[in-house]
Amino acid sequence: MATRTRPPVYTVSAVNHHISSLFSEDPVLAHIYVRGELSNVKYASSGHLYFSLKDEKSQLRCAMWASSVRNLKTPLKDGDSVIAYGQISVFERDGTYQLYVTAVRMESGVGRLYEQGRLYEQYEALKARLMEMGMFDPSYKKPIPEYIRTLGVVTAETGAAVRDIITVSRRRNPGIRIILYPAKVQGEGSADSVAAGIEALDALGCVDVIIAGRGGGSIEDLWAFNEEKVAYAIWNCSTPVISAVGHETDTTIADFVADLRAPTPSAGAELAVADMTQTMLRLDEKRLRMAQLMNHTLDVTRQRAERYSLKLQLKGPEGKLRESVHFLAQTSDRMNTLMEMRVREARERMERSSLLLDSKINEQTRSALHRLELLEGRLHALSPQAKLDAGYAYVEREDGRGIRSASELAEGDCLVVRMRDGSAKTRVEEIRSQDGNGY
Repeated sequence: MATRTRPPVYTVSAVNHHISSLFSEDPVLAHIYVRGELSNVKYASSGHLYFSLKDEKSQLRCAMWASSVRNLKTPLKDGDSVIAYGQISVFERDGTYQLYVTAVRMESGVGRLYEQGRLYEQYEALKARLMEMGMFDPSYKKPIPEYIRTLGVVTAETGAAVRDIITVSRRRNPGIRIILYPAKVQGEGSADSVAAGIEALDALGCVDVIIAGRGGGSIEDLWAFNEEKVAYAIWNCSTPVISAVGHETDTTIADFVADLRAPTPSAGAELAVADMTQTMLRLDEKRLRMAQLMNHTLDVTRQRAERYSLKLQLKGPEGKLRESVHFLAQTSDRMNTLMEMRVREARERMERSSLLLDSKINEQTRSALHRLELLEGRLHALSPQAKLDAGYAYVEREDGRGIRSASELAEGDCLVVRMRDGSAKTRVEEIRSQDGNGY
């Protein structure tokens, strides 16, 4: 009987993730237009918008993030008939799917909504291609100089953007030099104009930073900064470029390629131009600090110089000479005093010694002569010659070694016998011990 294989068991998270993957891989759901009537419209405090689209048979939950809500021309309300554009995806935490809306138009504005969807598709395609080429890589971003002299601006000659950039730049640095390239930033030919402006300012060679941007608007209004030719102009620019397009929530291709993104044109000017008031305050603080340090250093150096001068006076040649003269004078005085004292003491000792010597010399002489006589007698008694004079003899070998015992001899040895008035050579014929026996 065949064994039955147990079916796999999945977690809830795994199931929701699998379904989400199926949604994200479906090209229809990635860019979709949905017609319906609005219901349950709710504006959150965060700026996001939540609502439902419904028809006679069904309804679809929808969410619209704050960045897209700001592009709405009129607020949405329950009962409006609209066409929404966006992407359907799964909210894995709750296991529900919904339409994430990026644009909404009333039924009368359907044509424009379709145009926005087409532009959004182009935007995502170009973004993916440029990212794959590495044009968004942070390692290629050029640093923005902290202090600049000349600012290049690529924007419309009139409008709030150029006024904001000039006002903020002049306020932060009244001496800043601003070179404006009046570009067309909206409509046909705007991308060519913006790209030409970036290239022209870069070719001057005297511009420290370039700000390319414009005020806010719809995706169509900002489209020049989503064009590939503008992206390449920024990428090939040797001068650092700050992209300052639209409002904080607007993001363009230029923002990704630029060396730095500013949320607004005013913010771009703040990032490019240093606040000279604050800089001067910092310089004043550093100048004051430097003066304090210099004064402190001078005081310390002056005190050290005074100490060295005093040491030089004391330890220098003149000081040492004065010390030596003074020392020699003191030493001479001490030596003279000491010599006089020593002479006086010696004279007194000599006088006392003379008296004692006179009284003791005779007694000592007699005592010494007596001791000498005694020692002479003892010395004579102990001398070998005295022994010989008494009749004793001294026996030794021919080489001068003395004989102390008969056991040291052997028959036939040649000996020398020394007596009081001479010596004789002899040969050993027989050796006897004190008990009469031989050795």
